[in-house]
Formats: sequence, C-alpha cells, structure tokens
Amino acid sequence: MAKGMFVDTSICTGCKACQVACKEWNELDPEPAHFKSDPATKLLADHFTGDSYDNTGKMSATDWRHVRFIEQFNHNRIGSRWLFSSDSCKHCTDAACLNVCPYSAIIRTEMGNVVVLQDKCQGARDCTHACPYGVVRYSDKSGTSQKCTLCNDRIHNGLGTACAKACPTGSIRFGEVAELRTRADSRLARLKASGEARANIYGYKEAKGLNVFYLLMDKPSVYGLPENPVVQQRPKSLPPLPANLGILVIGVTALVKFRERGAKERSEEKR
Repeated sequence: MAKGMFVDTSICTGCKACQVACKEWNELDPEPAHFKSDPATKLLADHFTGDSYDNTGKMSATDWRHVRFIEQFNHNRIGSRWLFSSDSCKHCTDAACLNVCPYSAIIRTEMGNVVVLQDKCQGARDCTHACPYGVVRYSDKSGTSQKCTLCNDRIHNGLGTACAKACPTGSIRFGEVAELRTRADSRLARLKASGEARANIYGYKEAKGLNVFYLLMDKPSVYGLPENPVVQQRPKSLPPLPANLGILVIGVTALVKFRERGAKERSEEKR
C-alpha cells in the first residue's frame, strides 16, 4: 500500500516546525541566497520577501519544504483571514520528474515515494523543468537534483516523516494513502457543514493522484498550486528508418566509395 501525507491547511498555524524538522533530519544547509557573512564570519539573515511572514519564498535544493503565508484582507478588515499551507513534493502517481529523467536516476519505491538517486543523478535538470509544482531543484554544491524523499530512510524503518512528527496541530498526517483519504473526506464534510463552502481537496485526480494531498480553504491557485497540472511523459524514441531509406543510404555510400576508387586508379595510371 502506498504511503503518503494528508495536509489539512485548515488547522495549520504557520509555525514552521515542519520546515525546521525537515532541515534537521535531512541535514540540509542554510539556503545560501538567504544569508550573508558579517566580519566575524557569522551568518546573518538577509532575505526578506515582504510577503507576510514568508521569508523562504519557494522550495530549493536546501529548502525541501515551504510554509506559505496567504493574507486575505480587504480595506475595511471585515471577513479577513490568514491562510497557511506547508508545501513539499507531492510524490505524484504520474511523476513528471521520473518520466523524463534520461538516466533513470529517479525511482518510485514500493511505498510509493519518489526518490532521486544521488549516486546516479547526472545533473541534467530535465526533472527541474518538468515538475509542474516547482519542487525539484538543482544543487550547485552536489551537482545533482534535490527534493523531499518523504523521509525515505525513516519510513523504511517504521517511522513517520519528520515534518508530520513535528507538527503540533496534526495538520500534517503520515500513513496509508487510502486511510488518509478517508480522514480527509470526513474532515471536508465537517467543514462544509460548518459553512466553509470554499473548502476542497487537492490531489485526488491531479497527476493521477498525489500521495501528498491537501485540504484547502480556497481554490488551489490561491495557494500557488496549478488547477490543471500538465505532466510531461517520457520522450518518445525516434522511429526506425524506413527500409527504402536504409537501402538508399547504402547505395549512396557504395557510389561514393566506387568513385573514390576510380579516381585513385586513374591517378596511379598517370604516374
């Protein structure tokens, strides 16, 4: 059975505990673009997006998880709200990154998670361009593509993901995808009954189903998610040459060789 995560954004508080846990467990470096060194060689934060409390901005080779802060305020501050969402790799059933990798360096394990094999990755970056969610990122340090592995080492040793373990509200749940869907459907029904008409599930049909899926409080585009993600497929191999074209190539090659031989014989006779 496939493992995955259900992210209930309705109870996410934007605390970023998941981001910290992800970095700590996977031993990810600070994002170079977010810091600078002072004269004492200490790192100082130097990346302020101005986008609410979101100073990560996007996922990168060293930021495998990104907590989104979405402010919905009108001029009179009536009916205003904050939306939060902890975003990461979706571990798609139809994964574009896996489809296009020319070196077969991206695999799906028996648990359904999609992993970049660091010892096989050649840094071609086809996966980076193919991912409809902007998840896969190239690392200048390692020369390979990087992304969330669904804590591959942890889940294959009976542990849940580090982000789900650290989440204080239970917004991120790890488990069997089928069981998580049952939980998500129940939660959505309760929210609808309480008047949250815009609440919806994202990930049941996108990319043939996401193993990491979301309960959203507004339409997907509000959270930076594509409404209809386009999933690239494996490039088709070139068709074989038609038989007649092959014969023509052989004939032309033979004619060239014949003429070269004739020219050589005439040259020798003149001597």
